Amino acid sequence: MPNTDNIAVHCKGVTKTYGSGSTRVHALGGVDLEVHTGELMMLVGPSGSGKTTLISVIAGVLDRDGGECLVFGHDFKSMNHHEKTRYRGQNIGFVFQMFNLIPTLTAAENVAVPLIISGAKRREAIDRARDILCRVGLSDRTNSLPPELSGGQQQRVAIARAMLHNPKLIVCDEPTSALDHETGYRVMELLREVAVGVDRAFIVVTHDARIFQFADRIAKMDDGYIIGVESLNRNSSDNKKM
Repeated sequence: MPNTDNIAVHCKGVTKTYGSGSTRVHALGGVDLEVHTGELMMLVGPSGSGKTTLISVIAGVLDRDGGECLVFGHDFKSMNHHEKTRYRGQNIGFVFQMFNLIPTLTAAENVAVPLIISGAKRREAIDRARDILCRVGLSDRTNSLPPELSGGQQQRVAIARAMLHNPKLIVCDEPTSALDHETGYRVMELLREVAVGVDRAFIVVTHDARIFQFADRIAKMDDGYIIGVESLNRNSSDNKKM
């Protein structure tokens, strides 16, 4: 097992296949990737290159077929369903591309769900949810239902939900796709502030070149493989605008 002292995510030879026979698709052909603590890693590449599959495996949403994948030294494949759910609930925030909001719950209630599942009192969870919704610019929509919100507002609710339980790893699938320039910039500033620390990490799948400046490294994917990783000079890009 590798030394994981400063490694948040360690992937070695990770494979994932969908279907069988003539319909079999190799989504991940053998991915090697390490994400360090304290960094924001972006995954870029064409549609169908395996980006969403990879982050779903890393977050324990999908089971890999082969290879090794450790998240802060833990392997989802060695956990039963209860252990996996508990570990995700305590350590991982996932912003899904389709948001996955519950339509009958208010914005604050949707954001509070991870804390309530983890055993927090409902009132405390709702209060914390309202606070983080204010930080993403939705102080006036905390009692709104998802159908009453725009796509961009729903996306910010999903982002707030992922950050609420202070996870060690936040994984986002196209977090700025429904946001305008200014809102996207504010959200990425907040995500970086909250998610990147000495004991945390942040992975973003994106096609949005406007937010590349927020990355520490950018990993390029194609045809189920990581084909290159580029390091960015954060010191020279911190003050740039999108």
